[in-house]
Amino acid sequence: MLFNSYSLRMSFQKEKSAGFLANQMARLFAKGLQQRIRPLGLAPAQFMTLLALWDEDGLTQSELVRRLDVEQATMANTLTRMERDGLIERRTRPDDGRSQSVHLTPRAVELRDPATAAARAQNEAALAEFSEEERQTFLALMRRAIGAMHQD
Repeated sequence: MLFNSYSLRMSFQKEKSAGFLANQMARLFAKGLQQRIRPLGLAPAQFMTLLALWDEDGLTQSELVRRLDVEQATMANTLTRMERDGLIERRTRPDDGRSQSVHLTPRAVELRDPATAAARAQNEAALAEFSEEERQTFLALMRRAIGAMHQD
């Protein structure tokens, strides 16, 4: 079957596209989160990095790159800003003098509760019109879609 440019344009409907909708939702979520954590002196990339370090302090830059699925250069820039802002310190690893681990400062530890409260508030705003059952279904479907894409 031959398609002309008109039929190709008409066949893609962004409101029925999982990718388009996921991207729009992610942008809106990030914007809302940014507004909520800005008073704490945090940016979204810093918050995501802190989440990983709150779970396990002392990760290397490479481990953070893998866990957060970001580019090496992006992580390097984020860590530089976080170090400048007094959120992390880098230490030479005793087992490998060429490698550094990233450690939380007391300031970063103190930000855990207010920052995660801000994220919970953003989650609540995003899901406010969902019933509890719809929330659980929605989150389960999102995890399934993410898992399917990780299998590539």
